[in-house]
Amino acid sequence: QVQLVESGGGLVQAGGSLRLSCAPSGRTSSSLIMAWFRQAPGKEREFVATISWSGTSTYYADSVKGRFTISRDNAKNTVILQMNSLIPEDTAVYYCAARYPGSGYDYWGQGTQVTVSS
Repeated sequence: QVQLVESGGGLVQAGGSLRLSCAPSGRTSSSLIMAWFRQAPGKEREFVATISWSGTSTYYADSVKGRFTISRDNAKNTVILQMNSLIPEDTAVYYCAARYPGSGYDYWGQGTQVTVSS
């Protein structure tokens, strides 16, 4: 049983920044591969970024490379998505997801709304 709690969503102007946090529950969270997905109205869910449990391996969607940064805060056992240079196209519900190595994404957060105004 893994529970993911997201926070940090909100309204921001284009060009601004926003930081999303995801806090997995339980001691097993350190072994999880974490990721962020997003879904805009009328569009399919898309991958944003992922990070290994050690924090040494990251991967980003082309649409966010150079603007978003995913990281781990080991002290708080949380995963951070730092979003800079935001554009209206980034507007979506952002979901935190987790999986064990070799498995699919079995755990999902409730989602947090990010709205970028032009």
